[in-house]
Amino acid sequence: MSMQKMRKPLGAAGVHAILGAYTVLALWPIFLVIANSFKERKAIFRDPLALPTIDSFSLIGFEKVLGKSSFGLYLFNSLSVTLITLAIVLLIGAMAAWALSEYKFKGNTLLSIYMAIGIMVPIRLGSVSILQLIVDLDLTNTRTALVLVYVAQSLPLAIFILSEFMRQIPGDLKEAARCDGISEYGIFFHIILPLVRPAIATVGVFTMVPIWNDLWFPLILAPSPETATITLGVQQFIGQYVTDWNSVLASLTMAILPVLIIYLIFSRQLIRGITSGAVK
Repeated sequence: MSMQKMRKPLGAAGVHAILGAYTVLALWPIFLVIANSFKERKAIFRDPLALPTIDSFSLIGFEKVLGKSSFGLYLFNSLSVTLITLAIVLLIGAMAAWALSEYKFKGNTLLSIYMAIGIMVPIRLGSVSILQLIVDLDLTNTRTALVLVYVAQSLPLAIFILSEFMRQIPGDLKEAARCDGISEYGIFFHIILPLVRPAIATVGVFTMVPIWNDLWFPLILAPSPETATITLGVQQFIGQYVTDWNSVLASLTMAILPVLIIYLIFSRQLIRGITSGAVK
């Protein structure tokens, strides 16, 4: 009996409790970064787990970041690259997933395998070739170069996840829409997309976070001050021998806020997408 009870599904409440615990663990480092960004340098090293007090409270890090760096430009570059990439990946990924899951054509299986290979092979292995291609296209030190690379990096996983969700949509629903004279584009935008919103939110979060936190491609493709992202811009406060931790933590605190806002927008649909198969 005990083994049977252990094998029973957790249910929605159990799944949400587990997700809540993991959320607390994930937010703990973020809390430490934010708390220490409002402390003096000595207080950061003396007691990094303590909250700011009247004696240790300091805004010197924020003053340096906003006064001695182009943080607004870095924020704009990161937001524009991330949001444009996100929009392209979700639109093209959803349309490609719909085509692969709905229509049977010659080469369908081979194309799906090709997309799966894109997930398994890290795009950074081709960094030299990518850099040569960007130079040949005269796109060095442009946000366009970053968008193109991130779209290529994110599309395989997006198509793989979305196609699995779209295969679960009942065929009778689509056939009924076709019998009513609705075009394929109408079926896709008015029926399929609303039904796979949890999957789209999941793909959106998985796409957004690696792009926002990436340092490698901004460093080799767009290192100029005019196109630097937040992750790259923060590096000016990190030296070989001395690191301005107040400025680093202040930069990270301000960089976290846009990601949290976007995550909160997608969070409800994200949880629905993760728990959709776990509570059946």
